[in-house]
Amino acid sequence: MTIFYFVAFLSIFFALMTIFTKNPVHSVLYLVITFFTFTIHYILLNAQFLAVVNFIVYMGAIMVLFLFVLMLLNLNKDTEPMKSNLVKIMGTIAGMCLIATVLGALKVIETNNGFVTGNTDFGLVKNLGKILFDEFLLPFELSSILLLTAMVGAILLAKKDKKEA
Repeated sequence: MTIFYFVAFLSIFFALMTIFTKNPVHSVLYLVITFFTFTIHYILLNAQFLAVVNFIVYMGAIMVLFLFVLMLLNLNKDTEPMKSNLVKIMGTIAGMCLIATVLGALKVIETNNGFVTGNTDFGLVKNLGKILFDEFLLPFELSSILLLTAMVGAILLAKKDKKEA
């Protein structure tokens, strides 16, 4: 249990550092560390598949891509536009939704005493595959067709037209 509390403290600390750091590159690096602490949480919850996917996809691909984009953009304070009131209102609504979610989660944690009960094979790939290809086969295949269509559309949009002289 002490490992959980230590990693939870690190998750909260690095998430706050992600928000409050003024340098965008440092913010992305703190976000990578936050995702690493989430991977440790998944391992503690016996969800090995989620831990591996979080490690490879989020830390290895998306966050490194964010880091490279930020380094290539060379963001300055002069180029950042002023935030409109609509963005501030949407941020406030999103923050209130986050607070409601946290309060709901705390109520669930109180009733279960914070321990995972029931099936101990919960996060294993074998059980995920059974559920994914039994109960959710149609939505899984539809989402794969949607992603394939988006990929083909992105390729067609990015393709340059060859003009004949």
